[in-house]
Amino acid sequence: MNAEAHLAEIFGFNAFRPGQREIVEVVAKGHDVLAIMPTGGGKSLCYQLPALLRDGVTLVISPLIALMRDQVRALREAGVEAGALTSHNSEAESEAVFKALHEGRLKLLYLAPERLASVAARDMLRRAAISLIAVDEAHCVSQWGHDFRPDYLRIGDLRRALDVPLAAFTATADAETRAEIIARLFDGREPEIFIQGFDRPNIHLAFEAKNGPRRQILAFADARRGRAGIVYCATRAKTETLARALSEEGHPACAYHGGMEADQRRTVEARFQQEDGLIVVATVAFGMGVDKPDIRWVAHVDLPKSIEAYYQEIGRAGRDGAPAETLTLFGADDIRLRRAQIDESLAPPERRTADHARLNALLGLAEAQTCRRQVLLRYFGEESGPCGNCDNCERPPEVFDGTTAVRKALSAILRTGECFGAGHLIDILIGNETEKVRARGHDRLPTFGVGKEHGRAEWQAIFRQMMGHDLVRPDPERHGALRMTEAARPILRGEAAITLRKDALRKAAQRRPAAKALVNEEDAPLLSALKAKRRALAERAGLPAYMIFNDRTLIEMAEARPATPDEMMKITGVGAKKLESYGADFLEVINGAVPPEQHPARRRLAGREAGSLYDRLAEAQLRLARGGDGLQKPMSCSASLLARVAETRPRDEAAMLRILGERRAERFGAAFMEILREFD
Repeated sequence: MNAEAHLAEIFGFNAFRPGQREIVEVVAKGHDVLAIMPTGGGKSLCYQLPALLRDGVTLVISPLIALMRDQVRALREAGVEAGALTSHNSEAESEAVFKALHEGRLKLLYLAPERLASVAARDMLRRAAISLIAVDEAHCVSQWGHDFRPDYLRIGDLRRALDVPLAAFTATADAETRAEIIARLFDGREPEIFIQGFDRPNIHLAFEAKNGPRRQILAFADARRGRAGIVYCATRAKTETLARALSEEGHPACAYHGGMEADQRRTVEARFQQEDGLIVVATVAFGMGVDKPDIRWVAHVDLPKSIEAYYQEIGRAGRDGAPAETLTLFGADDIRLRRAQIDESLAPPERRTADHARLNALLGLAEAQTCRRQVLLRYFGEESGPCGNCDNCERPPEVFDGTTAVRKALSAILRTGECFGAGHLIDILIGNETEKVRARGHDRLPTFGVGKEHGRAEWQAIFRQMMGHDLVRPDPERHGALRMTEAARPILRGEAAITLRKDALRKAAQRRPAAKALVNEEDAPLLSALKAKRRALAERAGLPAYMIFNDRTLIEMAEARPATPDEMMKITGVGAKKLESYGADFLEVINGAVPPEQHPARRRLAGREAGSLYDRLAEAQLRLARGGDGLQKPMSCSASLLARVAETRPRDEAAMLRILGERRAERFGAAFMEILREFD
């Protein structure tokens, strides 16, 4: 039976979707394949059908148990021998799979990547007649991706051990992620690559600035009453609060997040698959592998992590090809949260810079002035005409010439050495003489007060749009200070103009006051970096993070920015032992360099007046090392001796003589006594 016959008789389709036939044929021939297909584009068929055309068993590695069980059930309903080995299997279910495998009846075996850590599972796979490995959601192998699964890194070893072809499938893989997939799954050998396009023309795209987000989501859901939907939230607490609010409005709704018991999550997954019109309010823990074809809408209460995450999450709507709708809310708090998550990650600086650029791309989509679908597809390397199926196509936004405002902002960035975040820059532009502005002499800059025509909220919207146009990016190594990109230089030089959205300024000005932040906007990136360092140290030591330093201590560090161990010791919660254990690590984060090594005797005096006294004594000793005339035999005091003088503060020459001894007292005693008198 050929591919078309299988397609019709087993899967019930009269024709392949665009791009499917080519992929099926190449996978069936046993070639290595990487296929990037839009969510809902029929990826599963591209490994299920070849499995029927090939001898042996196709091993399918998939990250979500619920999806595997659904696909196995659907295949069995279609008459295909398929099975899954998961932690949710009953003993009878697993025994039936092993029996079918042993008897050579099984065509597709589904396995979660976590099972690859088991020696027994690897031995079982070596004995089975595996002829092909199919990897679903292959972007999970990317270590810095938003859905990274560590066990995906074992797949390359398995492929080598079984010596069989591998077909990898994903909907979200930019050039960087594709390169990582090839390196980790195919040992760097180029597979046959199929990119089927990213457009989902049936999905309506819309963004709104936050203005009472609960009310906005309730209104959106009410207009789509009876239709299944997903509402994504950034926090677990929000999922429960909003699910309750939807239920109170008469919607069938439930929450889903990673903090729920496994049985509770399975219940929600089963309800969502089986019930019509159910709304699931969830964190991103819900969704990867969601295969419900009639999800009619997806809403984001909070801005997603990146444009890839946004694309994947909205792609869960309208998999059946019928019209579907999306709404994404965004506000200043979202952007700060996402920036903080990037800055607090343990990724290297270049990766955090790339993640900030990805977030900038999503901001560019949120602030887009033209067709949103064109902006989205252009990010993935595709060009298209205006779609007519997004809010901007339906209601073009009002824009204005923002060139002058942007040039003022860029000038402020450059004149302050690209060392500050938007909050401080706005103070300069609007002429706000804060203590920080005066201390750095920024009230004397030519740009001081040149932007008074805009209020603070309007300038925040301008800076946000500048990030959306990728004119500026936060510098992870400077704790969020804004750096200008090459794209901004023509504007700064007067060689290019830029338009901005007027509605973004109006909405910004109307925003209600946000909840009090832990620190001000300027110190937030440094606090994020300190938290990241705390988490890394805690993980290394196997301790709870608060046992390193609590939040209050980190907040004080971010605000005071200690530059030396003495200054660090003045921070609440930093004791001598913690200074010794962790001080250098946190000082390096704050100051960008490892502090000079101190003798333990000096370090014990950190933060005390005795420490300053020790330093003065050490300077005097160095000056007198060869005597007052510089011609005598070199002599010095040990660090312990200097520390003893600094701590005991001898009151007279006799006491000094007892500590230093005759020879050293003769050389240094008088100078030391003079310094001690200064400290009285």
